[in-house]
Amino acid sequence: MSLLPDRYVIGVDLGGTKIHTALADGDGNILAETRVPTETIKGPSHVIGRIIATIEQVREQAGLPAGFVETVSVGSPGPLDIASGIIHFSPNLGWHEVPLKKLLQEGLRTKVMIDNDANLAALGEHVFGAGRGVNNMVYITVSTGVGGGLILGGRLYHGATDGAGEIGHITVLPDGPPCGCGARGCLESVSSGTAIAREARRLVECGKGQNILTRAGGDPDRISAVTVAEAASGGDQEAVSIISNAARFLGIGVANVINLLNPDMIVLGGGVMEIGEPIWQGVRQEVEARTLGAARTHVQVVPAGLGRRAGVLGAVALALQMD
Repeated sequence: MSLLPDRYVIGVDLGGTKIHTALADGDGNILAETRVPTETIKGPSHVIGRIIATIEQVREQAGLPAGFVETVSVGSPGPLDIASGIIHFSPNLGWHEVPLKKLLQEGLRTKVMIDNDANLAALGEHVFGAGRGVNNMVYITVSTGVGGGLILGGRLYHGATDGAGEIGHITVLPDGPPCGCGARGCLESVSSGTAIAREARRLVECGKGQNILTRAGGDPDRISAVTVAEAASGGDQEAVSIISNAARFLGIGVANVINLLNPDMIVLGGGVMEIGEPIWQGVRQEVEARTLGAARTHVQVVPAGLGRRAGVLGAVALALQMD
Protein backbone atom coordinates (compact mmCIF):
# COMPACT_ATOMS: atom_id res chain seq x y z
CA MET A 1 0.00 0.00 0.00
CA SER A 2 1.40 3.39 -1.00
CA LEU A 3 0.72 6.18 1.48
CA LEU A 4 1.39 9.58 -0.07
CA PRO A 5 2.21 12.43 2.33
CA ASP A 6 0.45 15.07 0.22
CA ARG A 7 -2.95 13.39 0.56
CA TYR A 8 -5.71 14.08 3.05
CA VAL A 9 -8.57 11.70 3.76
CA ILE A 10 -11.38 11.41 6.28
CA GLY A 11 -12.44 8.27 8.10
CA VAL A 12 -15.80 7.86 9.83
CA ASP A 13 -16.71 5.14 12.31
CA LEU A 14 -20.51 5.13 12.39
CA GLY A 15 -22.01 3.34 15.36
CA GLY A 16 -25.38 3.02 17.02
CA THR A 17 -24.40 5.43 19.80
CA LYS A 18 -21.57 7.56 18.38
CA ILE A 19 -20.03 8.95 15.22
CA HIS A 20 -16.23 9.09 15.37
CA THR A 21 -14.68 11.12 12.55
CA ALA A 22 -11.00 11.78 11.88
CA LEU A 23 -8.98 13.61 9.23
CA ALA A 24 -5.58 12.13 8.40
CA ASP A 25 -2.64 12.87 6.16
CA GLY A 26 -1.16 10.46 3.64
CA ASP A 27 0.90 8.71 6.32
CA GLY A 28 -2.19 7.98 8.40
CA ASN A 29 -1.41 10.59 11.04
CA ILE A 30 -4.59 11.94 12.64
CA LEU A 31 -4.69 15.72 12.30
CA ALA A 32 -8.16 16.31 13.74
CA GLU A 33 -10.94 14.15 15.17
CA THR A 34 -14.31 14.41 16.87
CA ARG A 35 -16.92 12.16 18.47
CA VAL A 36 -20.60 13.04 18.67
CA PRO A 37 -23.75 11.08 19.60
CA THR A 38 -25.39 9.37 16.61
CA GLU A 39 -28.99 10.23 17.61
CA THR A 40 -30.39 7.32 15.62
CA ILE A 41 -33.89 7.90 16.99
CA LYS A 42 -34.16 10.96 14.72
CA GLY A 43 -33.82 8.88 11.56
CA PRO A 44 -31.33 8.35 8.71
CA SER A 45 -31.49 11.88 7.27
CA HIS A 46 -30.62 13.39 10.63
CA VAL A 47 -27.74 10.95 11.17
CA ILE A 48 -26.33 11.59 7.69
CA GLY A 49 -26.50 15.31 8.39
CA ARG A 50 -24.50 14.75 11.56
CA ILE A 51 -21.87 12.74 9.65
CA ILE A 52 -21.49 15.61 7.17
CA ALA A 53 -21.26 18.10 10.04
CA THR A 54 -18.44 16.15 11.71
CA ILE A 55 -16.58 15.95 8.40
CA GLU A 56 -16.77 19.71 8.02
CA GLN A 57 -15.73 20.12 11.65
CA VAL A 58 -12.50 18.10 11.34
CA ARG A 59 -11.66 19.78 8.03
CA GLU A 60 -11.94 23.17 9.69
CA GLN A 61 -9.97 21.99 12.73
CA ALA A 62 -7.15 20.88 10.44
CA GLY A 63 -7.23 24.20 8.58
CA LEU A 64 -7.94 22.65 5.18
CA PRO A 65 -10.01 24.48 2.57
CA ALA A 66 -13.25 23.00 1.23
CA GLY A 67 -12.68 20.42 -1.49
CA PHE A 68 -9.14 19.60 -0.33
CA VAL A 69 -10.02 16.13 1.02
CA GLU A 70 -9.72 13.37 -1.59
CA THR A 71 -11.79 10.57 -0.07
CA VAL A 72 -14.23 9.95 2.77
CA SER A 73 -14.44 6.37 4.04
CA VAL A 74 -17.24 5.22 6.35
CA GLY A 75 -17.48 2.08 8.46
CA SER A 76 -21.12 1.23 9.12
CA PRO A 77 -22.97 -1.57 10.87
CA GLY A 78 -24.48 -3.93 8.31
CA PRO A 79 -25.43 -6.06 6.51
CA LEU A 80 -24.62 -3.79 3.59
CA ASP A 81 -23.59 -3.77 -0.07
CA ILE A 82 -20.09 -2.37 -0.37
CA ALA A 83 -20.22 -1.46 -4.07
CA SER A 84 -23.53 0.40 -3.93
CA GLY A 85 -23.08 1.64 -0.36
CA ILE A 86 -26.61 0.60 0.61
CA ILE A 87 -27.19 -0.38 4.24
CA HIS A 88 -29.62 -3.27 3.84
CA PHE A 89 -30.45 -3.69 7.50
CA SER A 90 -28.77 -2.40 10.63
CA PRO A 91 -30.43 -3.15 13.97
CA ASN A 92 -27.97 -0.82 15.73
CA LEU A 93 -29.02 2.09 13.52
CA GLY A 94 -32.62 1.05 12.87
CA TRP A 95 -32.00 1.41 9.12
CA HIS A 96 -33.51 -0.51 6.21
CA GLU A 97 -32.24 -0.08 2.64
CA VAL A 98 -30.57 3.28 3.23
CA PRO A 99 -28.33 4.42 0.28
CA LEU A 100 -25.67 5.87 2.56
CA LYS A 101 -22.95 6.22 -0.07
CA LYS A 102 -25.19 8.03 -2.55
CA LEU A 103 -26.59 10.43 0.05
CA LEU A 104 -23.15 11.30 1.42
CA GLN A 105 -21.70 11.84 -2.04
CA GLU A 106 -24.55 14.20 -2.86
CA GLY A 107 -24.01 16.10 0.38
CA LEU A 108 -20.22 16.23 0.26
CA ARG A 109 -19.49 16.23 -3.48
CA THR A 110 -16.43 14.05 -2.97
CA LYS A 111 -15.58 10.36 -3.31
CA VAL A 112 -17.20 8.21 -0.61
CA MET A 113 -16.44 4.59 0.27
CA ILE A 114 -18.50 2.35 2.55
CA ASP A 115 -17.55 -0.87 4.33
CA ASN A 116 -18.66 -2.91 7.31
CA ASP A 117 -17.53 -1.39 10.61
CA ALA A 118 -15.97 -4.63 11.91
CA ASN A 119 -14.10 -5.07 8.61
CA LEU A 120 -12.60 -1.63 8.97
CA ALA A 121 -11.65 -2.24 12.59
CA ALA A 122 -9.81 -5.34 11.32
CA LEU A 123 -8.11 -3.26 8.64
CA GLY A 124 -7.16 -0.64 11.24
CA GLU A 125 -5.47 -3.26 13.42
CA HIS A 126 -3.76 -4.74 10.33
CA VAL A 127 -2.34 -1.44 9.06
CA PHE A 128 -1.75 0.52 12.28
CA GLY A 129 -2.25 -1.81 15.25
CA ALA A 130 -1.51 -5.27 16.64
CA GLY A 131 -1.57 -6.97 13.23
CA ARG A 132 1.00 -4.82 11.43
CA GLY A 133 3.05 -6.96 9.04
CA VAL A 134 0.80 -10.00 9.51
CA ASN A 135 -0.46 -11.59 6.30
CA ASN A 136 -3.39 -13.62 7.65
CA MET A 137 -5.23 -12.10 10.60
CA VAL A 138 -8.67 -12.40 12.14
CA TYR A 139 -10.03 -9.56 14.24
CA ILE A 140 -12.80 -10.29 16.75
CA THR A 141 -14.52 -7.60 18.78
CA VAL A 142 -16.48 -8.68 21.86
CA SER A 143 -18.64 -5.90 23.14
CA THR A 144 -22.41 -5.30 23.11
CA GLY A 145 -22.34 -7.85 20.28
CA VAL A 146 -19.63 -9.96 18.68
CA GLY A 147 -18.22 -9.02 15.28
CA GLY A 148 -15.23 -9.83 13.17
CA GLY A 149 -13.16 -9.07 10.12
CA LEU A 150 -10.82 -11.20 8.03
CA ILE A 151 -7.47 -10.20 6.57
CA LEU A 152 -6.44 -13.03 4.23
CA GLY A 153 -3.38 -12.77 2.04
CA GLY A 154 -2.86 -9.24 3.32
CA ARG A 155 -6.26 -8.02 2.13
CA LEU A 156 -9.75 -7.67 3.56
CA TYR A 157 -11.86 -10.69 2.66
CA HIS A 158 -15.51 -9.80 2.08
CA GLY A 159 -17.03 -13.04 0.78
CA ALA A 160 -19.41 -13.55 -2.13
CA THR A 161 -22.09 -11.16 -0.83
CA ASP A 162 -20.00 -8.97 1.51
CA GLY A 163 -21.06 -11.11 4.46
CA ALA A 164 -17.76 -12.69 5.51
CA GLY A 165 -16.51 -12.28 9.05
CA GLU A 166 -19.82 -12.66 10.92
CA ILE A 167 -18.04 -14.52 13.68
CA GLY A 168 -20.69 -13.58 16.20
CA HIS A 169 -23.13 -15.83 14.37
CA ILE A 170 -21.21 -19.07 14.29
CA THR A 171 -23.01 -21.66 16.44
CA VAL A 172 -21.18 -22.67 19.62
CA LEU A 173 -24.14 -23.99 21.66
CA PRO A 174 -26.85 -25.75 19.63
CA ASP A 175 -30.29 -24.96 21.07
CA GLY A 176 -28.70 -22.27 23.24
CA PRO A 177 -30.12 -18.80 23.95
CA PRO A 178 -31.88 -17.00 21.11
CA CYS A 179 -29.79 -14.52 19.15
CA GLY A 180 -30.86 -11.27 17.57
CA CYS A 181 -30.22 -12.80 14.14
CA GLY A 182 -33.05 -15.29 14.69
CA ALA A 183 -30.91 -18.37 15.36
CA ARG A 184 -30.02 -19.93 18.70
CA GLY A 185 -26.69 -20.54 20.38
CA CYS A 186 -24.65 -18.06 18.36
CA LEU A 187 -21.36 -16.90 19.84
CA GLU A 188 -22.92 -13.44 20.29
CA SER A 189 -25.76 -14.92 22.33
CA VAL A 190 -23.43 -16.47 24.91
CA SER A 191 -20.23 -14.39 25.02
CA SER A 192 -21.17 -10.77 24.35
CA GLY A 193 -21.54 -8.09 27.00
CA THR A 194 -25.28 -8.30 26.40
CA ALA A 195 -25.23 -12.05 27.07
CA ILE A 196 -23.23 -11.64 30.28
CA ALA A 197 -25.72 -9.06 31.58
CA ARG A 198 -28.67 -11.23 30.55
CA GLU A 199 -27.35 -14.22 32.51
CA ALA A 200 -26.86 -12.04 35.57
CA ARG A 201 -30.43 -10.74 35.35
CA ARG A 202 -31.68 -14.31 35.02
CA LEU A 203 -29.94 -15.20 38.27
CA VAL A 204 -31.51 -12.21 39.99
CA GLU A 205 -34.95 -13.24 38.75
CA CYS A 206 -34.32 -16.63 40.38
CA GLY A 207 -33.51 -14.98 43.70
CA LYS A 208 -29.73 -15.32 43.32
CA GLY A 209 -26.95 -12.95 42.28
CA GLN A 210 -27.52 -10.53 45.15
CA ASN A 211 -23.95 -9.20 45.07
CA ILE A 212 -24.35 -8.39 41.39
CA LEU A 213 -27.68 -6.69 42.05
CA THR A 214 -26.18 -4.64 44.88
CA ARG A 215 -23.43 -3.39 42.57
CA ALA A 216 -26.16 -2.30 40.15
CA GLY A 217 -27.77 -0.17 42.85
CA GLY A 218 -30.56 -2.68 43.36
CA ASP A 219 -31.94 -2.11 39.85
CA PRO A 220 -31.85 -5.20 37.58
CA ASP A 221 -32.08 -2.96 34.51
CA ARG A 222 -28.72 -1.42 35.43
CA ILE A 223 -26.90 -4.74 35.46
CA SER A 224 -24.19 -4.76 32.78
CA ALA A 225 -21.14 -6.82 31.89
CA VAL A 226 -19.11 -4.28 33.88
CA THR A 227 -21.29 -4.90 36.94
CA VAL A 228 -20.76 -8.65 36.64
CA ALA A 229 -17.00 -8.24 36.12
CA GLU A 230 -16.74 -6.04 39.22
CA ALA A 231 -18.62 -8.63 41.28
CA ALA A 232 -16.38 -11.40 39.92
CA SER A 233 -13.22 -9.46 40.78
CA GLY A 234 -14.61 -9.12 44.30
CA GLY A 235 -14.80 -12.90 44.59
CA ASP A 236 -18.50 -13.44 43.93
CA GLN A 237 -18.69 -17.01 42.65
CA GLU A 238 -21.92 -16.57 40.72
CA ALA A 239 -20.37 -13.71 38.80
CA VAL A 240 -17.17 -15.72 38.29
CA SER A 241 -19.24 -18.55 36.80
CA ILE A 242 -21.00 -16.20 34.35
CA ILE A 243 -17.69 -14.74 33.17
CA SER A 244 -16.11 -18.20 32.93
CA ASN A 245 -18.93 -19.52 30.77
CA ALA A 246 -18.75 -16.54 28.43
CA ALA A 247 -14.97 -16.98 28.16
CA ARG A 248 -15.33 -20.70 27.47
CA PHE A 249 -17.71 -20.18 24.57
CA LEU A 250 -15.56 -17.38 23.21
CA GLY A 251 -12.58 -19.73 23.30
CA ILE A 252 -14.58 -22.37 21.43
CA GLY A 253 -15.41 -19.79 18.76
CA VAL A 254 -11.78 -18.69 18.47
CA ALA A 255 -10.66 -22.31 18.22
CA ASN A 256 -13.15 -22.92 15.40
CA VAL A 257 -11.78 -19.94 13.51
CA ILE A 258 -8.19 -21.12 13.98
CA ASN A 259 -8.99 -24.62 12.72
CA LEU A 260 -10.91 -23.26 9.73
CA LEU A 261 -8.55 -20.51 8.56
CA ASN A 262 -5.12 -21.35 10.05
CA PRO A 263 -4.31 -17.63 10.55
CA ASP A 264 -1.06 -16.11 11.73
CA MET A 265 -2.86 -14.07 14.36
CA ILE A 266 -6.17 -13.62 16.18
CA VAL A 267 -6.68 -10.09 17.51
CA LEU A 268 -9.27 -9.76 20.27
CA GLY A 269 -10.76 -6.38 21.15
CA GLY A 270 -13.90 -4.78 22.55
CA GLY A 271 -15.14 -3.94 26.01
CA VAL A 272 -15.60 -7.52 27.22
CA MET A 273 -11.90 -8.26 26.65
CA GLU A 274 -11.13 -5.42 29.07
CA ILE A 275 -12.46 -7.65 31.86
CA GLY A 276 -8.94 -9.04 31.68
CA GLU A 277 -7.46 -12.32 32.83
CA PRO A 278 -10.72 -14.20 33.60
CA ILE A 279 -11.72 -13.85 29.93
CA TRP A 280 -8.25 -14.43 28.48
CA GLN A 281 -7.67 -17.52 30.63
CA GLY A 282 -10.85 -19.16 29.35
CA VAL A 283 -9.96 -18.35 25.75
CA ARG A 284 -6.44 -19.76 26.09
CA GLN A 285 -7.69 -22.97 27.69
CA GLU A 286 -10.18 -23.68 24.92
CA VAL A 287 -7.73 -22.79 22.15
CA GLU A 288 -5.18 -25.14 23.68
CA ALA A 289 -7.71 -27.95 24.02
CA ARG A 290 -9.53 -27.63 20.68
CA THR A 291 -7.11 -26.48 17.96
CA LEU A 292 -4.99 -28.72 15.76
CA GLY A 293 -1.28 -28.98 16.47
CA ALA A 294 0.44 -27.01 13.71
CA ALA A 295 -2.20 -24.28 13.65
CA ARG A 296 -2.10 -24.02 17.46
CA THR A 297 1.66 -23.68 17.71
CA HIS A 298 1.81 -21.10 14.91
CA VAL A 299 -1.05 -18.74 15.76
CA GLN A 300 -0.71 -15.75 18.07
CA VAL A 301 -3.79 -14.71 20.06
CA VAL A 302 -3.23 -11.11 21.12
CA PRO A 303 -5.13 -8.07 22.44
CA ALA A 304 -6.12 -5.32 20.03
CA GLY A 305 -3.76 -2.38 19.94
CA LEU A 306 -5.91 0.55 18.87
CA GLY A 307 -8.74 0.57 21.39
CA ARG A 308 -11.63 2.86 20.42
CA ARG A 309 -9.68 4.15 17.42
CA ALA A 310 -9.62 0.84 15.52
CA GLY A 311 -12.72 1.61 13.44
CA VAL A 312 -11.85 5.16 12.47
CA LEU A 313 -8.23 4.26 11.69
CA GLY A 314 -9.48 1.38 9.55
CA ALA A 315 -11.65 3.84 7.64
CA VAL A 316 -8.59 6.04 7.15
CA ALA A 317 -6.57 3.04 5.95
CA LEU A 318 -9.25 2.09 3.44
CA ALA A 319 -9.31 5.61 2.01
CA LEU A 320 -5.52 5.67 1.74
CA GLN A 321 -5.48 2.38 -0.15
CA MET A 322 -7.51 3.85 -3.00
CA ASP A 323 -5.96 5.57 -5.98
